[in-house]
Amino acid sequence: MEKAESSIDESTGNSALLKCLEVLKAAKNDSEQFAALLLVTKCARASDLDDQTRLRIFDAVGFSFPNRLLFSKSTFDGCPEYLFRSLGLTLLACFCTDSSLTSHPQILNKIPILNETVSKPIQQQDKNESSMVDDAYQCFMGIMTSHQGMKHLVSSDTVSSLCQAYLNRCHSWEAALRILTTLLTAMPNKCWKKSHKELQHLLVKLGEEFSKEEGIRKFQLAEILPVFLPPSPVLTETTWGKDCLKYLCKGLFKVLSSKLSISQRDVGIKLGAYLSQVYGSSWFLMDSKGDKAKFFCLLVNLACVEIRMSLEGPELPDSRRAATTACYSLIEMGIQECAKEEVRPMLKENQKLQLLCVIQEACGAVIYYLQQVDWERLEDPFLLASVRMLGAWLAEETSCLRQEVIQLLPFLLHYMRTLYQRGVSCRNQPTEVSQVAVLSSSWGAVWPGDAIRFLLPAMCHLSAEELPRRILISDKIPALLCDYFQLQWEVFSKEDELIPDAKHVAELSMQSCCGVFLNLVVTEPSLVGQESCFVTLLKLLMQSLSVLLPKEGHMTLVANISTLGLMMSRLLVETPALEENTSRDFFKASIHFLSHSHVASTDPDTEKQHFVLCKEYSEAWEDMSELWFLGVQAFTACLPLLPWLYSLVLESGWLKDVLSLLGQVSPQSVDLEVVTVLQDLLTTLAQKNLSCKDLIQQHGGVEKANIYGMAALEQCLSEIL
Repeated sequence: MEKAESSIDESTGNSALLKCLEVLKAAKNDSEQFAALLLVTKCARASDLDDQTRLRIFDAVGFSFPNRLLFSKSTFDGCPEYLFRSLGLTLLACFCTDSSLTSHPQILNKIPILNETVSKPIQQQDKNESSMVDDAYQCFMGIMTSHQGMKHLVSSDTVSSLCQAYLNRCHSWEAALRILTTLLTAMPNKCWKKSHKELQHLLVKLGEEFSKEEGIRKFQLAEILPVFLPPSPVLTETTWGKDCLKYLCKGLFKVLSSKLSISQRDVGIKLGAYLSQVYGSSWFLMDSKGDKAKFFCLLVNLACVEIRMSLEGPELPDSRRAATTACYSLIEMGIQECAKEEVRPMLKENQKLQLLCVIQEACGAVIYYLQQVDWERLEDPFLLASVRMLGAWLAEETSCLRQEVIQLLPFLLHYMRTLYQRGVSCRNQPTEVSQVAVLSSSWGAVWPGDAIRFLLPAMCHLSAEELPRRILISDKIPALLCDYFQLQWEVFSKEDELIPDAKHVAELSMQSCCGVFLNLVVTEPSLVGQESCFVTLLKLLMQSLSVLLPKEGHMTLVANISTLGLMMSRLLVETPALEENTSRDFFKASIHFLSHSHVASTDPDTEKQHFVLCKEYSEAWEDMSELWFLGVQAFTACLPLLPWLYSLVLESGWLKDVLSLLGQVSPQSVDLEVVTVLQDLLTTLAQKNLSCKDLIQQHGGVEKANIYGMAALEQCLSEIL
């Protein structure tokens, strides 16, 4: 005992505190405890106490006495009404500096009292009330040391109370903002779901302050504002959100138009990059005095300059990587905006050309940086960010810097293969680990990231060119993409998804894979029969199409899978995969896709029937029209190679339906390109199968051929088989 007391005395250096603790321990009733605690609070603040001292106070008092203090409705005569609560909060603050007590139910159930304390306006001159608020914030800080504690704060409306404390400028409102920053960083979705209205008001207020501040606080706000932005893109969809974006644009324009230090400029660039990642270019909402195109160009130009300064030097310092990565996001936004084809674009053509010029120079700097990378050190996240940015540029432009890109291509292919193989190793870990790994593109230090996804659009272009296509083939990229396609199909078809947009990302990746394979099938048909991966791919396409077709909203992927499968079937007709019993479902699904694209629609003015796209196809026609035409041509080519397809066409009703539709609609409403592919299909059916020819003749085939100018079909129908 003497040893413990000596330790306390040495750690606090306060013999008076030691005597107070002895009195507290010897107290026999509430009055004596109250008096002793008053003496303790006079001797030391909660933050000044060491663990042993706090433990002695807790042993002497426990939770029952603070509970009575906090909930008592009376006080001593002549004393302020909050006296007991103030002492109770002081005790809680003392206990909350001990990590072993912060998750105690008796602490957590006091959160409503803490909320009320910090959000209640007080008299500025009342030091005792101010001390209560400080103690409440001390409790919040202690509770937040555990994830469970933060969850209790969010579920107990602490976020709403802290928002009110800031908006009403209650005592220590700066502390309210610091705690909100921590909570929103840890669990943004839960905070917004629980306290959406209050966070909405707070965000508008912060944006307004950011637009008006002229001092150092402007940069402090810019640094924390990304944390307060909602996790879903609602700012461009609501009036309050648009007001907030106008404030942010105004404040950022002031920041980036001024002469700043590097750290100050970085803060502004990072805020702009965060907005760009969530909203693309739609967040540029200036007030009536602002020119959003001018601001947009300023931001992208600054990003390009920063990248050249960072990457063209001898070595990129670690301190510059975060800011450079933010610049990548801004340049990606610039690339996307320049590639848009709109009736009323934000940028004029001369502005686009100027931006593309500086973006090209920045991409040259990225290529230079990647050329210097040690092939043995591929785990750097900044390297993946650099590849992603370059992939965004190459998705739109491969002719500029063509020689540099081709020289870099072997490294890019090696890099994406390495990351994929490491990802497979991660995926083969236990289920609870691998599920996260498969669905996430950045899973700690284990999941390396998905470089293939970022480079696929570029490979769609490069695989159409002779020289880069040779490199892709020699590096066995078709086999890699086949494995990758299968992985993405597994992600897409999972019933339980851990990340909301995982399926969408997988769907886009599969569409891009199909684009690369289509280029190879068209330009390198002999390769399809030589590489076993194409047979594996065809089997996967056949299995997936019948599963995918009944699902709504995936027409572009259906078009890709169906058309690629049909194109490959022409070249792999001898493989077992194309036997009738194994491929029948695939061809039935392909016929369904090809035959349900067009319908008859009545023109309200002329009351004539017009040949139009059905709704589901029209929504995706811009992305899939070429695939549909190519699909009809490929199916037509398969007919003489797989004779059992004729009976499948007759069973499906496609032949009868297309003839009926052509007779129903106005011939002028049918595009010549549609007439051409339908004529090839009908002619092949009539030439090679008597039952098909009879059906065409029975449904006015000769007359329709004459009306639509299908000379080949008309001649075929007049011949005798």
